[in-house]
Formats: sequence, structure tokens, C-alpha cells
Amino acid sequence: MANPANDPSPARAPAADGTGGTTHRKDDENVVDLIGRLTSQSAHLAQQQVSLVQAEMRETADDIKKGVGSMLGAAVLGISGLGVTLMGIAYLIGDAIGDRDLATLLVGLAVLLIAAIVYFGAKSKLNTANAKPERTIETAERLPHAAQGETHTRTGA
Repeated sequence: MANPANDPSPARAPAADGTGGTTHRKDDENVVDLIGRLTSQSAHLAQQQVSLVQAEMRETADDIKKGVGSMLGAAVLGISGLGVTLMGIAYLIGDAIGDRDLATLLVGLAVLLIAAIVYFGAKSKLNTANAKPERTIETAERLPHAAQGETHTRTGA
């Protein structure tokens, strides 16, 4: 009859931590713990990605609001400037040069030129607004490397 103390089977071998369990069972617990932590960290990462997208979209929305506000300001300036020009300043210049019609045309064109400059400045602000969440995309591209344990991606050659 075999001596149980000399039996090398893993089911009867005491665990290395002295708990009386088996090494096989301890390894299973480690895998379960690792899977649980991986699941928890994946959920946390997903929440962070959503927060990053929201922050980038807020930044973009603010840029668009500023651009639209500038365009509206340019429109108000253009309309009011045209009205004031046609009703006031043109009469004064017309009296000074002796031709009210020519003075009205020149002053109106000058105000419209200023309005166009403001408009194109606002348009360039809108063109620079980027609705694409670039930082989120960059982070998502690094995710497979991070899941494999790589903390830094290689750049260059």
C-alpha cells in the first residue's frame, strides 16, 4: 500500500502558502482575480474614453460658438454700418465734395469692406474648429498595445 505522504499527485500536494489548499486551486483563483481586474480596468478605461470624447466635443462646440458669434457680429456691423453710412456720413462727405451720390457710394463700399474683413476672420475661426476627437482616436489606437502589456508604443523606424 502506498504511503499518502509520498504521493506526488497535485490534488494532495499542499499549497505553497500553507493554507492547506492545492496549488492547482490557487492558480485558478489567480486567473479569476486577473480576469476580474481586467474587466474592472476595461470598464474604467471605457468611462475615461467617453469622458475624453465629451471634453473634446465641448471644446469644439465652444470654438464653433465663438466663430458663429463673430459672424453674427460681422452681420450686425455690416447692416448697421451700411445704414449709418447711407444716412449720415454720406451727406457730410457729399456736402464737402459737392456730389452726394458719389459720397454715399464710397462710404458704403468702405463699410462693406470692413464687414467683409470681419466676416472672413470669423470664417477662418470656424475652419480651424476640429470636430474629430483626435486624442481619443490616438488613445484607442494605443489600446491593443496596452492590453498586451506594452506601456510605450514605438515611433519612427
